[in-house]
Amino acid sequence: MGRGAYALVRVAVIVRAPAGWLWWPGVLAAGIGVLVPGLTGRRIGVLAGAALFLIAGVVVFVVRRKRYLELARDASRAGKAVFLQDRAVTVRTRRRALRWWLLAAFLAAVGSSFAVPAAGGMLLAGLGAGLWAKALWLGRWERAHDALLWVRTERVPRGRPAGKAVDGYRTTGIVAGDAGPGGARRSRAMAAAAR
Repeated sequence: MGRGAYALVRVAVIVRAPAGWLWWPGVLAAGIGVLVPGLTGRRIGVLAGAALFLIAGVVVFVVRRKRYLELARDASRAGKAVFLQDRAVTVRTRRRALRWWLLAAFLAAVGSSFAVPAAGGMLLAGLGAGLWAKALWLGRWERAHDALLWVRTERVPRGRPAGKAVDGYRTTGIVAGDAGPGGARRSRAMAAAAR
């Protein structure tokens, strides 16, 4: 891994960051889609969308979980010469990296409603729900092991905290950084207690 100072970013924050940007545009696209009769009709569109929502959510939640667990199990303690990236910085970086893809996905979801009403939007929402559930799952691991999972920033240039470039996680105490287990923003009471 090398010695000296290096930056760490929370694994759960990377996973959780796009969830809301997929969920809310997905809900909006589905709402717009319901207003469009479409080729299949609203009923079939909504039923197809519900199936896509469930499938997408489950697939996103399940994919690479074994890899996450392997990296977490083999994680080593973070040294003192580390910089812990703020949650807001991570979220802003992920938003900047994904903004055009998310816009294109939203427009495609709305456009698909002319064929299958609401289905595209519900698919997007399912992707967001799956990421949110995975972040909560990571949060349960962090609470159970009383440790937070981090990864070196240069190992996740494309936002893949369990990708091939990641050769290990680092752990800190449960109160390190400004995000709680699962990547959610810490409450003021928790932040005060951490100090």
